[in-house]
Amino acid sequence: MSLIYLDDIRLNAEISGPPGAPPIVLIHALGTNLTLWDNLMPALPEYRVLRFDIRGHGASDVPEPPYAMGSLIRDCEKLMTHFGVKSAAVVGVSLGGLIAQGLATKRPDLVRALVLSNTAARIGSPSLWAQRSAQVEAQGLAAYAPGAMERILGRKWRENPALPRLLQMLESTDPRGWTGCAAAIAGCDFYTTTAALRRPALVIAGTNDGTTPPDLVRETAQLIAGHQFALMRGVGHLPMAENPSEFCALLTAFIAAVGPS
Repeated sequence: MSLIYLDDIRLNAEISGPPGAPPIVLIHALGTNLTLWDNLMPALPEYRVLRFDIRGHGASDVPEPPYAMGSLIRDCEKLMTHFGVKSAAVVGVSLGGLIAQGLATKRPDLVRALVLSNTAARIGSPSLWAQRSAQVEAQGLAAYAPGAMERILGRKWRENPALPRLLQMLESTDPRGWTGCAAAIAGCDFYTTTAALRRPALVIAGTNDGTTPPDLVRETAQLIAGHQFALMRGVGHLPMAENPSEFCALLTAFIAAVGPS
């Protein structure tokens, strides 16, 4: 992992796998970081994998909030250009899925295929995100975490083996980075642009997801002509943390079926 100096920001990024191998870009969720994908990496040795900390998260710079979705998309675009990654399978979860949709619209040359996990063309309302941001600003992410973990992992969140890792990621996130990205989500509505996408797409939902429930995810999937939809049972909002083997099997089978660019 290393800090990549872009025009106006430093982003923490890691690229692995053989040069010239089929490229994959992994974009994490709000309140997590690039280590969200750790359990997938051993199963992806034959791919060139780029993953990074979104601005305001992990070891990336934390500009003063709010952030615009266009800035988050541009960060990903610049990183891919920096590493010479194009025509990639772009995998985004939640906030990362919004970034992936926007990137595919703006730069279709960079996106060969989309994997949209536990995301939607629009997530929540501006008032909802304003309320959550106010709570985080007033009380911090540790106080916000229990409600978030229940939405992410489901009713039995306290017993979930993935809880300690996800809780650590959330509570170690800079609150300014969290509220900055929350503002980007609040202002984002990709219904029209996502409906115009013409890229192979796999859309994944989790039965226990209280943040982007399966019906919401399926509604977004149906915007994309020729999409594939997969419902993972017994997992919530971050299935790559709860059941990485099933998630990776879905991912690699889809990429293999799509074939080379």
